[in-house]
Amino acid sequence: MDSTEAIYYGLKDAGIDFIVSVPCVNLTKLLEMIDEDENIIHVPVTREEEGIGLCAGAYLGGKKTALLMQNSGLGNSINALKSLTELYKFPLLMIMSHRGTEGENICGQVPMGQSTPLILEAMDFNFFKPETPAEAYEDIKNSWELSLKEEKPVSALLEIKYW
Repeated sequence: MDSTEAIYYGLKDAGIDFIVSVPCVNLTKLLEMIDEDENIIHVPVTREEEGIGLCAGAYLGGKKTALLMQNSGLGNSINALKSLTELYKFPLLMIMSHRGTEGENICGQVPMGQSTPLILEAMDFNFFKPETPAEAYEDIKNSWELSLKEEKPVSALLEIKYW
């Protein structure tokens, strides 16, 4: 299983059936796999906080939801994450392409890359940083249940070296 397949099968085995995404080059192959899956509703959006609202509504409609985005979008969505998902206890699995980490060639990605784990910790949200496809599969497969139990978002941060 390659790095993308591990994420895809982790999502499938977690029962995720509604995915919102914001474009990211590292997630391209994954988004193609999701688009081909007739059992997953995929809604591309232009802003992360829009996706959080869609996921909250889909959850109320009985769906298991995930948001796929680049970690830079975390900054755009802090208010929605705290005032919507946490306040109303919505589970949400967030899969983030963690830019700005070791191997990054765009210096503008580095500040947010360094801040991402600190922001998640400050928000009191659990997150995982898998280093191998096997770890990613297990972390993602189990994250939905953890999110349900904690009644708040759980994230998988996929650093550049993961890919």
